[in-house]
Amino acid sequence: MNYKHLYYFWTVAKTGSIARASERLHLTPQTISGQLSLFENVLGENLFDRSRRRFTLTDAGRTVLGYAEEIFTLGKELEEVLRHSPGGRPLQFRVGVSDAVPKALAYKLIEPALRATEHSRIVCREGKVSGLMAELAIHQLDIVIADSPMPPRIDVKAFNHLLGECGLTFFATPALARQYPGEFPQRLDSAPLLLPGDDVAVRPKLIRWFDQYRIRPRIAGEFDDSALMAAFGQAGAGIFSAPSAIADQVSEQYGVEVIGTTEEITEGFYAISVERRLSHPAVVAISEAARQELFL
Repeated sequence: MNYKHLYYFWTVAKTGSIARASERLHLTPQTISGQLSLFENVLGENLFDRSRRRFTLTDAGRTVLGYAEEIFTLGKELEEVLRHSPGGRPLQFRVGVSDAVPKALAYKLIEPALRATEHSRIVCREGKVSGLMAELAIHQLDIVIADSPMPPRIDVKAFNHLLGECGLTFFATPALARQYPGEFPQRLDSAPLLLPGDDVAVRPKLIRWFDQYRIRPRIAGEFDDSALMAAFGQAGAGIFSAPSAIADQVSEQYGVEVIGTTEEITEGFYAISVERRLSHPAVVAISEAARQELFL
């Protein structure tokens, strides 16, 4: 592979056109176009859809771009290491976090990785599990942290590693809590509730639990992102829930109070990796700290 061709491709993909790439590279558009064609011939794949005015990446182009990003990132990192730290290269740990995982819990899970080695760099990506699994499959991530095992519909060879489980705690602003006094969980009946979205693993457990106790809260909002749900809860829009493992942090961060806790609903959190046995030192540190410090 000619890496100069790869760099030309990467520049066109990042700028969105051959004209802009030619300005950045100080080459003629004809030169870049010709080099791109040679690169595509070598790979045997069309990397761009040229049917539109602005170049659009094909599926193969997106795959090549992912590898190009990593290659050139490593190149810049090599320059930095040689310039500032000739003694060794920092260990990079790339973790994807499902947006259903509360931010405070994600931090508590990932923080031990910072202590795993003397020199380490953490790269975090947040998003839907399906998108994160695609990055894991092409080794752009070391692990994915999620609130459920890998969905069976995702065709990726990966392994689920349970980090731990905990109960569920409900929170409200002091003013809202005073409006709905009484015993828990009955005080939730008719109260405004902020409910996790359809993609959040704990949602069906919550609904079954409400049915079991014949509780009919008034659904004031539904949220895929746990931080957004907590922000609405902080504003008094409704009662919301979070894993009991971070109850103290949630109360302090959002200025809310605990109105009840249940162990009948449990949330599990997983590290999903392409390894059957965890070996990356940062991942091992996360797994051990979760069992010994967070989920007791």
